[in-house]
Amino acid sequence: MMKKILTIIGARPQIIKAAAISRAIGSNAQLKLQEDLLHTGQHYDSNMSEVFFNEMGIPTPRFQLSVGSGSHGKQTGSMLQGIEEVLIKEPYDAVLVYGDTNSTLAGAMAASKLHIPLIHVEAGLRSFNKKMPEEINRIMCDHSSTLLFSPTQEGIKNLQREGLQHQEMPWSMDRPGIFHTGDIMFDNSLFFSESAAAKKRPSFLGSEVSNFLLATVHRDTNTDDEEKLNAILLAMGRLTLNSNMHVIFPMHPRTRAKLSSESKRLLSSHPMIVITEPLSFLEMVWMEKNCSMIVTDSGGVQKEAFFFKKPCIILREQTEWVELVSNGNAILTGPSEQKIIQAYENLRKNEQSMTWPAYFGDGKAAEFICETISSFLHYGDTL
Repeated sequence: MMKKILTIIGARPQIIKAAAISRAIGSNAQLKLQEDLLHTGQHYDSNMSEVFFNEMGIPTPRFQLSVGSGSHGKQTGSMLQGIEEVLIKEPYDAVLVYGDTNSTLAGAMAASKLHIPLIHVEAGLRSFNKKMPEEINRIMCDHSSTLLFSPTQEGIKNLQREGLQHQEMPWSMDRPGIFHTGDIMFDNSLFFSESAAAKKRPSFLGSEVSNFLLATVHRDTNTDDEEKLNAILLAMGRLTLNSNMHVIFPMHPRTRAKLSSESKRLLSSHPMIVITEPLSFLEMVWMEKNCSMIVTDSGGVQKEAFFFKKPCIILREQTEWVELVSNGNAILTGPSEQKIIQAYENLRKNEQSMTWPAYFGDGKAAEFICETISSFLHYGDTL
């Protein structure tokens, strides 16, 4: 008998992650799983959402909430209401959520309140900074989940420290199944790397650009404080001078909306900072494979830097991916101009001696996750 899963997505990283799980479900009929997608609309810009469905072959979402931006309470409340209405109207055997966004939290709350098993992909990650809304979302989701899939061993340790221990099947919210899986983003990076390699050099690079740094900034802790954002922009300008390389800066809609007149002046004063629209996944992979170094406050881009063996400056005070920092592949700087410049110098000096351990699995995380979900949902049945 086919089992039905409702997958909640809403932000760029979740859409990309969904490609790996949807691909694994679609390629193995023996799993007897049917997946429907619900898109909350947390990212509604076409460059931040629609293009990924087309480019990565992700099924069109069956449900679209079109929530859009707003305060945490307004946005999460609207999502919760919409998801709950779907789950009440149509029975699902499980709800699957990714990561740590408001879409994740809303899906976790709706499923747990209706006693529908919750599956959390990317469980156990912690920054140990509860001022970050993502940290609260992660913790609440993990403690509401029946199946917790952690990409790293460190994530498993975090769950154990919080009193969550792996139990034997049958699993429930009170007796969860906890698994180290590897990272589905590594699955995707391997799967799509050939397609990305076949893409032509993006036209926005221009013939004068040879080596370049890649930068992304989107977290509210950086964008919503003018002083912090300007410190990052000043550092980008100095990096172009110190490295004699361009900085390619795909600008998130949130960041663009927060630019002050002073921020715009700083950008315009450095012609080697090249601002682009948000990139598609394949474009981003091409850029990551061909850049010299990455500067980012994105959790996903930190990992992608590691996948493609690129040193990374992390524009945050903490990271969930502690392995990258402890192994010397990345340096935490926060929004400090001086620390960013120093991090660049240190990474460049140590780049040749860096190692790149297999922290994120073997590229088959999605297969393991889907097989485990199928075993759980068909427990007692004959597959």
